Amino acid sequence: MKTSLLEALRDIVGRRYVLTRESATRRYRTGFRFGAGKALAVVRPGSVVEQWNVLQACIDAKVIVIAQASNTGLTGGSSPDGDNYDRDVVIVSMSRMKKLFVINRGQQVVCLPGSTLDQLEQTLKPLGREPHSVIGASCIGASVFGGVCNNSGGALVQRGPAYTQLAIFARVDDSGHLTLVNHLGIELGHTPEEILGRLENRAFTDADIDHDTGAASDRDYKQHVRDTDAGTPARFNADPQRLYEASGSAGKIMLFALRLDTFPVEKGAKVFYVGTNKSDELTDIRCHSLRKFTDVPISGEYLHRDAFDVSEKYGKDMFLAIDWLGTARIPGLFALKTRFDSFFNRLGIFPSHFTDRVMQAASQLFPSHLPKRIKEYRNKYEHHLILKVSASSLKETRTFLTDFFASATGDFFECTEEEGRKAFLHRFAAAGAAVRYRAVHGKDVEDIVALDIALRRNDRDWVETLPCAIDKKISIKMYYGHFLCHVFHQDYIVKKGNDCVAVERAMWDLLDERGAEYPAEHNVGHLYRAKPDLASFYRELDPCNCFNPGLGGDSKFARYREAGHELT
Repeated sequence: MKTSLLEALRDIVGRRYVLTRESATRRYRTGFRFGAGKALAVVRPGSVVEQWNVLQACIDAKVIVIAQASNTGLTGGSSPDGDNYDRDVVIVSMSRMKKLFVINRGQQVVCLPGSTLDQLEQTLKPLGREPHSVIGASCIGASVFGGVCNNSGGALVQRGPAYTQLAIFARVDDSGHLTLVNHLGIELGHTPEEILGRLENRAFTDADIDHDTGAASDRDYKQHVRDTDAGTPARFNADPQRLYEASGSAGKIMLFALRLDTFPVEKGAKVFYVGTNKSDELTDIRCHSLRKFTDVPISGEYLHRDAFDVSEKYGKDMFLAIDWLGTARIPGLFALKTRFDSFFNRLGIFPSHFTDRVMQAASQLFPSHLPKRIKEYRNKYEHHLILKVSASSLKETRTFLTDFFASATGDFFECTEEEGRKAFLHRFAAAGAAVRYRAVHGKDVEDIVALDIALRRNDRDWVETLPCAIDKKISIKMYYGHFLCHVFHQDYIVKKGNDCVAVERAMWDLLDERGAEYPAEHNVGHLYRAKPDLASFYRELDPCNCFNPGLGGDSKFARYREAGHELT
């Protein structure tokens, strides 16, 4: 059976695009930050028609299918998890299928499975439009599909999490029958081959597009996030309001196309840099700007002083690379680093994380990369907020902050264009700085416990104080995140010799006591336990457990038959 399946896959996509050697499949079988496992093969179709035929062959052979776009997730949700599956695993990599089509005069796009956020951004730029996300995941080559499947994003407050109701996808029903569903809102024919063939070749006209069908973004989020008195989070990965077919599906169906809204580029936007030693002052600014400003701010990013310091030193090379080369070249640099890592690991004569060590040492040869006023605020203030507003809100924001800090203890300044750009780059670099710290200090660090949490919108007490029993096991705590929607990234660098799983579970208990939701935007993957609503959603999408089994701690066995995994 294995041999016949592999031959069938080679007939569909070509021999060079069916990978079976362990060294060739390793980077597909290993999560970006977490998780690894075995796979019978990695298949790389070059068209959505090939993708459909590959899927049909895999379902006929009764193997597990893991659809993988860019494999940039942080919780292992797009790669195998261990070797305790009851069937062989085939990973279907979408990276060759990078087509996307602009429709509706640039107000929407149709993306195929391999399209990336950076590619989408570059396509829309000449049209004066932007995608849902413009920096962050786009810099590491993240896919458009990954954002929608995980309901991720939301740093841009006016746009909310990635979401659409318009998609073409395949699912296996309770009887084991594979079907293709066209909910894209575009008339493409009737059979899978006709639908996908016309999609691949953009063989449709404006007359084929239904302009009055479902939503292609979360259009209600801007008002939702304004309610700072609500006792629930603004957004989180498993929010039932945003689980819809492809959106939040996490690979429990196979996607072929997504239709998404685009957004006009903000012209004349302004960045304000705020510092304070009192967290309540940032809370007051958050509540006022969301409730009282005529327009919701574009974004509001938080950075604690400790995260500032780690990012300044261990995120410096990422900062410089983006600053000098732009975001477009960063995915290629990540891919090159991956190849170097694989090469040095195979040789076995270099220390672990050799490329990280070289890059870290090289980065320290360059002069300070942060503007003078931002570094001065680091010395004066513990809490930092980078607030970006539209041109229409400039006067209103300036007046409010001036009046507010006439009596408050902190302060603010209006950034020059360079200061604003570098402030956001510095905040972004924090996301990878903990990983670099771990790589360089492996002798002292057990690992990283990385949480992304959504606090309730009415939480004023958002600064965490850890119990001594947990705190003594941690060498560095990094707090940063998307302050206006109260979504925080909390990275804990755990001292050598401590059980990171136990530390994380203790953290979960604390978060449960605070009424927080987690993960907020990175999918449960194989790291978190899915809550009942999310687990039920996964099972409804995939009743036979053919796609990406084991997500959220559920069964890895066919039809979820493994004992002890009944839903509660």
